[in-house]
This record gives sequence, C-alpha cells and structure tokens, in this order.
Amino acid sequence: MNKTVYIIRHCEATGQAPDAPLTEKGKEQAEELAAFLSDKEVNRIISSPFLRAIQTIEPLAEKNNLKIETDHRLRERVLSTVSMPDWIEKLEAAYTDLDLKYEGGESGNEATRRIVDVVNDLRTSDAENSIIVAHGGIISLLLHYYEKNAGFEAWRTLSNPDVYALKISEHHEQIERIWVEA
Repeated sequence: MNKTVYIIRHCEATGQAPDAPLTEKGKEQAEELAAFLSDKEVNRIISSPFLRAIQTIEPLAEKNNLKIETDHRLRERVLSTVSMPDWIEKLEAAYTDLDLKYEGGESGNEATRRIVDVVNDLRTSDAENSIIVAHGGIISLLLHYYEKNAGFEAWRTLSNPDVYALKISEHHEQIERIWVEA
C-alpha cells in the first residue's frame, strides 16, 4: 500500500467566517495551485465545507472532472466562542497542552482526532492520491500528529495556500512541505 494525501491550506480569503469567499488574489492562487497539482493523478478530493476551502480546489476539480466531497471534520478548530483579546497567547498555550479547552471551543486533541479520522478513512479507501483542503489551525494539528516538533510555530509559518504531501505506506508515514505561497 502506497498512498499520498495532499494536505492543502486554503488560498487567501476575505475573512474567517464559514461563508467567507476567496479574494481576487485567492482566486488567482487557486488557479496556480491547480496548475501545480495537475500532474499528481488525484483520485479523490475532500474539503472543509467552508466556502474558501471549496473555492480553493474548484479549479483543479473542474480540470480533472472530480467531485469535491465536503466533510465537516475538516472545518477549522474553534479555540473559543468568547472573545479573547489575548487569543494568540491562549492559542500558543493550547499547543503546549493539547487537552486545554476554552469556553465553547475544542481541545487540540479533539480537533486532531477529527482530521486524523479523515486521513485514516483515506488510508483504507481505494484512492491512491487524495487531497484534503482545510484550515491553518486544524492542519497544524495534523502536522504535529506526524511530527511532534511541529506545533504553534508550524501554525505561524503556514501560508495561504500551503501544500504538504503525506506519503503513507504499510508501516510508515512521512510528511513533507511541497509548496508554499511566496
């Protein structure tokens, strides 16, 4: 069994709301991303249901005549439902303690389980080359799952868009950054 899961952070968007669309620059990035991925022989695309994630992968899906499946498990992690003026410090603490949970939010471990479940579903699927499109917070937790030294700093250095390749074999996983927006 040799599979590749391309993990994509969405392109530049107008905001953080679930219905926030891509900016004009984000739409151009989505076209560039489609060109970059055009030779990857993708069999399956799974996206966060958030509009910016779907719009990120639409150009590739259209070019390759692939359906975009949406999966709520790829939505962005909610740190808290209350306003926190010191949210960046709270976020950093949540990477140090993955069980830390703020009011109305989910812990890092809870969010990690969601995205790892998606990857595990792909591991057992027929698709050899898949794409998941998601968000910086949830992707950085997946990076941490595979590379324990990744965490808050990995989140800080993610770009819009960003692409990682997770290579999965029978007894080994390897994750590598393959494209970053300059």
